[in-house]
Amino acid sequence: MATKEAEHETKKDKLLPRLRRRYPALDHVLRANDAFNERYGDHYAAAITYFSVLSVIPILMVAFGIIGVVIGRNQLVINQISEGIDRSVPPGLNDIVNNIIDTATQSAGGLGIVGLAIALYAGIGWMSNLRDALTAQWGQEKQQIPIVTKTLKDLAALVGLGTALLVSFALMAVGGGVGSALLELAGLEGQPWTTLLRVATILLSLLANMLVFLWVISRLPREKVATRSAIKGAAIASIGFVLLQQVATYYLAGVSDNPAFAVFGPVLGLLVFANLVSRFLLFVTAWTATAKENQSGVIAPPVPVTIRPNIHVRRGPSPASTAGLLGLGGLLGAGLTWRRRQR
Repeated sequence: MATKEAEHETKKDKLLPRLRRRYPALDHVLRANDAFNERYGDHYAAAITYFSVLSVIPILMVAFGIIGVVIGRNQLVINQISEGIDRSVPPGLNDIVNNIIDTATQSAGGLGIVGLAIALYAGIGWMSNLRDALTAQWGQEKQQIPIVTKTLKDLAALVGLGTALLVSFALMAVGGGVGSALLELAGLEGQPWTTLLRVATILLSLLANMLVFLWVISRLPREKVATRSAIKGAAIASIGFVLLQQVATYYLAGVSDNPAFAVFGPVLGLLVFANLVSRFLLFVTAWTATAKENQSGVIAPPVPVTIRPNIHVRRGPSPASTAGLLGLGGLLGAGLTWRRRQR
């Protein structure tokens, strides 16, 4: 019995290397999984999740407070951006986001210095952990950076990410709201153009998500990364993010019947969704970093060495051997002569 199990394990061990050699995509995924685990991907994802939940409310409040001041509380623009955010979160979390947006826009001028300081503190802490996690998944060494320099860079990265997200939400809003309005004005609503508009909206949403993920994967690590090498990872992340939205939607729909969901459901849903997105983002980053074009640190095997023994053949004894033999013969002769005299 033990022999059969050992043979089964041996065949299994031999099967995986064969599959990895035969299917390069499978080998790439397994290498990415090894890198993700070796670089503490789960721990970093947990840290990102914690800081995401901790900072999402103050960041959104300050962001929409600023938007409310800049655009003069233009409800049409705010509604379009809100629709873009609604498409980025599962339906079960829309109520939380909408309440935050409404509260932030109504108190646009009353946030004060304390509210802005809290939002900046939470946002910089979240960005710092996110950048450290992405840096680790790229295999870069963590460098000691002065606290002031690090804080300013993280703040600039936070502003850049916020700008990228606003552009993404605006693109999604334009694809849906503006397109529908144009069809309505042209009297083409309900025609086959509506289907084409929906397809174009989906493609535009994927493109917007791809641009955000491309910026995150290639620009947030603390050392420079080639943007070209992150394009495939950003495309996969854009499609995978949509799938994660569907998974989170089914999960929230499944637990919504639980009486405890009314109290803890939205918070738990936000935690689950944030953790799924964090794990997925870090895994895609590890997948991008383990691509062959990014494996510059691989050490090539040494050149084969040929060992050639050097044999010298000599005829007759060497001078040292001859002197030794003569000395030994002299000692033997002297010993025999002394022996004869003793007799």
